[in-house]
Amino acid sequence: MTPPFPNVAIVGVGLLGASLGLALKARGLAGQVMGIGRRESSLAVALDRGAIDQYATDLAAAVAADLVVVATPAAKVIDQLDALRPRLRPDTVVTDVASTKAAICAHARKTWTAPRRFVGSHPMAGSEKFGPEHGDAKLYEDSVCLMEAGPGVAPEARAQVRALWSGVGARVVDIEPRVHDALLARTSHLPHVLAAAIATLSARSGNVRDVVGNGFRDTTRIAAGRPEVWRDISLTNREALLDAVEEMQLYLKTFHEALARNDGEALEQFFEDGRAAREEALGE
Repeated sequence: MTPPFPNVAIVGVGLLGASLGLALKARGLAGQVMGIGRRESSLAVALDRGAIDQYATDLAAAVAADLVVVATPAAKVIDQLDALRPRLRPDTVVTDVASTKAAICAHARKTWTAPRRFVGSHPMAGSEKFGPEHGDAKLYEDSVCLMEAGPGVAPEARAQVRALWSGVGARVVDIEPRVHDALLARTSHLPHVLAAAIATLSARSGNVRDVVGNGFRDTTRIAAGRPEVWRDISLTNREALLDAVEEMQLYLKTFHEALARNDGEALEQFFEDGRAAREEALGE
């Protein structure tokens, strides 16, 4: 029986790319999986783990693919798309996994012939760990994948990208790219900024190893992520993240003023608003 995706090329075989390859193979969704990247050492690890069947360091190797997934850092996706576009067959479907979408999708709208066969996507799965050695076939199970909504995309390409992510266990949600970036700036990107700031503030206050508890561990866990990844995410979502930081400063200012005037009622309301907002956001 022919699998849904006979030939898949994954550009970038880090945690997300390797996990996707493992998931596709474990679920029988792909025939051959080609890994494409710059570092042969990482590609060899992905091959040894069984995430890919073969590898190459030249994007020209993607020419035979029915589906190409760009799993490089966000700042590199546009360049990868430009390099891939003239090499691919007209019927090849392309998607990505970047945590920012507006700039990538806007560029694709300008440079790909409509109806285009690139569909932006963002599987919200991951870990502070990185590299193909941490690839996990179950990484995408029970996750949410945000998929580009809007005009200009070939319907069959959209259907295939939806089938890709639902096939590896994700729930697919359509979202307009600019809305995606505004929401993710507040729910993902700003939390990483704050985790890094809290970790730095705490460490510079002295030796805190013996006094930190689960609250510190839970709040700062994501600060262990790769700095270059979060640098790129911050820069590719610069405007929305700047807005989010400014909004956060207003909330901190409100708390600071209430504490300075010893206003217990305002402080309790601040924490109550946060508790209620969390319940609303999580549907609890």
